[in-house]
Amino acid sequence: MDDFDLVIRGGTVVTAADTARADVGIRDGRIAAVGLDLPGGRRTIDADGLLVMPGGIDSHVHLAQPAFGGPAMADGFESGTRSAIAGGNTTVLPFALQARGTSLREAVAAYHHEADGQSYCDYGFHLIVTDPTPAVLGQELPALVEDGYSSLKVFMTYDDMVLNDRELLEVFDAAGDCGALVMVHCEGYDAIRFMTERLERAGKTAPYYHAVSRPEPVEREAAHRAITHSEITGVPIMIVHVSGREAMEQIRWARGRGLRILGETCAQYVSLTADDLKGLNMDETGGKYVCSPPPRDRESWEAIWNGIATGVFQTFSSDHCPFFFEGPLGKMNPKARTSFRWVPNGIPGVEVRMPILFSEGVVKARISLQEFVALTSTNHARIYGLGGRKGSIAPGHDADIVLWDPERRVTISQEIMHHGADYTPWEGFEVTGWPQATILRGEVVMREGEILGARGSGGFLRRDRSPMAGRARGAFA
Repeated sequence: MDDFDLVIRGGTVVTAADTARADVGIRDGRIAAVGLDLPGGRRTIDADGLLVMPGGIDSHVHLAQPAFGGPAMADGFESGTRSAIAGGNTTVLPFALQARGTSLREAVAAYHHEADGQSYCDYGFHLIVTDPTPAVLGQELPALVEDGYSSLKVFMTYDDMVLNDRELLEVFDAAGDCGALVMVHCEGYDAIRFMTERLERAGKTAPYYHAVSRPEPVEREAAHRAITHSEITGVPIMIVHVSGREAMEQIRWARGRGLRILGETCAQYVSLTADDLKGLNMDETGGKYVCSPPPRDRESWEAIWNGIATGVFQTFSSDHCPFFFEGPLGKMNPKARTSFRWVPNGIPGVEVRMPILFSEGVVKARISLQEFVALTSTNHARIYGLGGRKGSIAPGHDADIVLWDPERRVTISQEIMHHGADYTPWEGFEVTGWPQATILRGEVVMREGEILGARGSGGFLRRDRSPMAGRARGAFA
């Protein structure tokens, strides 16, 4: 009688702590054993020459998100999660966005409707708070955290989402009371408006000027302000999608003072630059790279790598926020052609996140294999309340695994992508290291780029409170 449903035999198992040649035995969708010469299973996968790693967890993706009258996103849950598993991910954490004037409960219900029966991988929801009324903060938020929505995001920019300082403090305070982890998009709203209007008056409206309108000091100032609010309320925060040295140094400064500030960066900040927004001679193709914060320069890449190496950043995400490029709903819609301010803001990236970090990090000896696993999976699970279930190859964990070919060379192109967008910002970008197969709870859902899993096979994850959340002792006495 077979002991396991599936045995992955002869690969190199990599976790955030160890690397060893071992077999992995899977039973009932969970990892049952890790060791040498395990007994047979009903199915066997030969992983000789491959890395056997925890499936990727991308804790920062946007799917099916309303644009408040603007162009619709190119990915809903079906195409977005299809792209995720093609890139070696088994869990994504998108956002449930509260529109102003509505409740958080209504937002969560709407996103469940979008996701139900559509997802190829497991998923949970962060909350986005845009209307922090007393009812939202005092009643809805605590109840939702109790129900497994244990993190929220706030914005310091964007007309439809920006919170002022008093509102940010109120949200931080409420999160401290109920144990939610707060994610913060740090860019200064008024400074961006000032810069945008100044550039437009000068006739500088091409996509490249999106980056000029959001220079590093805009991100640095907002990060410092968010850190100050965190210190005042005693509530830890995660500063997301850090793009360069100046915001990174604010996190390092805060942590040196004993503050609990977490950091996240993304693939675009080690592989794209602001010059990409110039397109061809400042033409509209630069709109393909419009995202916020914008990519910086090659010196910023090195700053980000330094932050990764020194522990400033705990997670490496995609900030997947896909729009079409062509057509009336794309980045070059008629209104977007009048000024960079109207170009839909975001890029697709969930499928290439892990290959870019592996190629630029592991292959180029900037990070170890163990750090790669921590940055792409284990730390996401630990920080966002999935520890013990996801993010490691150990008995009792979900059998979420990526089989990785560390030698395979691939040139990224739209032709091989699985997302809904009609372009990739990394067209022609060469990487070494590529996912050969993705396994979700013991079932092979992707092999050699072919999607084998069924739409709807991914399930919703109720998450525990983050061990990083909670108010500091002595704060707000």
